Amino acid sequence: MHSVESLAALVGQTPLLEIRYRFNGQPRRVFAKYEMMNMTGSVKDRMALHILRRAQQRGELRPGAFIAEATSGNTGISFSAIGRALGHRVRIYMPDWMSHERVLLMHSLGAEVVPVSKAQGGFLGSIRLTQEFAAENPNTYLPRQFDNPDNVEAHEVMTGPEIEAQLAQFGVEADAFVAGVGTGGTVMGVGRYLRRKGRQVKVHPLEPANSPTLRTGKKVGAHRIQGISDEFIPSIVNLAELDQVVDVWDGDAILMAQATCHRLGLGLGISSGANLVGAIRLAEEMGPGATVVTVFADCNKKYLSTALASAEPPQDGYLTPQVQLDSVASVR
Repeated sequence: MHSVESLAALVGQTPLLEIRYRFNGQPRRVFAKYEMMNMTGSVKDRMALHILRRAQQRGELRPGAFIAEATSGNTGISFSAIGRALGHRVRIYMPDWMSHERVLLMHSLGAEVVPVSKAQGGFLGSIRLTQEFAAENPNTYLPRQFDNPDNVEAHEVMTGPEIEAQLAQFGVEADAFVAGVGTGGTVMGVGRYLRRKGRQVKVHPLEPANSPTLRTGKKVGAHRIQGISDEFIPSIVNLAELDQVVDVWDGDAILMAQATCHRLGLGLGISSGANLVGAIRLAEEMGPGATVVTVFADCNKKYLSTALASAEPPQDGYLTPQVQLDSVASVR
């Protein structure tokens, strides 16, 4: 069996972007990790690689084993690519309302994709089906992304240190970090690293205002930001460690992702648009000298069959219409 170290150079060390903009005419900037530069084009490659590394080291991932995972998309793509590269069969369970591009990508990477309907339980049903599959197929490894502390550790040992080192090239330190919560691994891991020396860094989870799962503790409403707010609060998310939840309307996230593409040439997914809205909002609350960092989780290519490719009407309360995007700079 190949080692994950043979793939390590394909994951991480992504650029940090400085996004300059004007908010109500005033010059501002925020920072974002450009995660579509990873192996399969998303931040989830970091978690998938690290989880499989740790599983190999502990002897949990055996030669010839199935890898079975429940996902809303990007994690499934990451495990499909990395798992197949390591010689494993991969079986992905995914709610059937995710974008068609996700399914095609996983199939093209050699994975089996099992669609799960709302009647079968959606996300929670997907998790249950992976457990049933493992019970029937003993040589199966379950990454359990929503419950696996290695998910958090991936961002504590990889993403957080990169952010700190790259911010230093701009001559600043992080005052706040914000990221949408799918599994919560990114916000938990980066937050723990940035706070490790006792610095009072604000660490904010983000979710759709249309479906405030973190605030209510359960699935409420519906939203169009694929990859976050997956019907429940993952066990690896400790809200007591985090600052206030940032809410972003899905239409505002779509408008921002469209704007970054049109104005800056950055093709972002919808959750990345949400993260940028959240970062700009925090920057306004904290003042013009604050350094706010977020993550651009993936690109727009997996969303061309969704609302991202359609006209989105502005609504009262949206932040994007108040923002004029000016320029982008990057460092490795």
